[in-house]
Amino acid sequence: MSLEARVRLRRGTFELDVELALEAGETAAILGPNGCGKTTLLHALAGLVPLDEGRVVLDGVVMEDPADGIAVPTEQRPIAVVFQNQLLFPHMSAVDNVAFGLRCHGRPRAEARRIARRWLESMGLADQVRARPDALSGGQGQRVALARALAVEPRMLLLDEPLAAVDVQGRAELRRDLRRHLASFGGVRLLVTHDPLEAFALADRVIVLEQGRVVQTGTPAAVTGRPRSRWVADLAGVNLFHGHAERDRVMLDDGGELIVPDAVAGDVFAVIHPRAIALLRVKPEGTPRNVWQGTIDEIDVTGPTARIRVGTVPPVVAEVTTASVDALGLVPGAHVWITIKATEIVLYPG
Repeated sequence: MSLEARVRLRRGTFELDVELALEAGETAAILGPNGCGKTTLLHALAGLVPLDEGRVVLDGVVMEDPADGIAVPTEQRPIAVVFQNQLLFPHMSAVDNVAFGLRCHGRPRAEARRIARRWLESMGLADQVRARPDALSGGQGQRVALARALAVEPRMLLLDEPLAAVDVQGRAELRRDLRRHLASFGGVRLLVTHDPLEAFALADRVIVLEQGRVVQTGTPAAVTGRPRSRWVADLAGVNLFHGHAERDRVMLDDGGELIVPDAVAGDVFAVIHPRAIALLRVKPEGTPRNVWQGTIDEIDVTGPTARIRVGTVPPVVAEVTTASVDALGLVPGAHVWITIKATEIVLYPG
């Protein structure tokens, strides 16, 4: 089973333009900031939002192609969607909610309820089969929604922020259960989330979406190890710069330059971990290769460490111990000198 899709649509001033190629056996997560088009993409794949241009092909069958006038209705597509707000029928018990999809697919009532009970048992909800949604916790309700989706044996499973409605205490447990059930599902599986922890815990591949476009894709480690946008860099907790390299210098797009250890040429990304940045109150002696002056904008203390945002060209975030903050008298507004060893700068093609 596989999904090949080109999704192009416009909503007001927002334009979504995404290409996807997914295979069964892997969980892909669409990750990105709020408003980047994640849920719109999921709704388009489900047929809930029509394409302006493009094509959606699932398992070799065209689900939608505006150019050819093809638009298979949502209820006829071999897919299942788990929404963040569950959308359970409030007047139905858990077992009848799960059986509903099966009944819509033509299964007899007794058979549908029998299958639904089996799915609820696999979700650890054997004692909640008669419970209505208002008697279930957020985590239990989401398990019922997942059971309803999987019970109809779809070829593609779409999950829209599946942990968003679950409290913090139940989220970790549901995340483990969800990973187990996703691993046992043989079809195409696509998760939409803005939570990096959720994406990295559940997905084999991460697709980063920003402003309606895919900016990066790869394994979680590959994406965070070599970020290609400021949002991903912030996610990974590193400083990211882009510029043009000539020999041992990188002229940065936002101003300033970096001295690097080896001769390079062309457009590059430069990554610097905050721990690799040293802060001093006086200008350093000697000839360090990267040194400039700035003013502390913000200090964020977490336990024994502090992340310090320094306004300079280029602006940077440094990470030091809280003991260093006290010893150096670092406060917002203080002037500091920044030094970075050239060997601490990681470069890759931009």
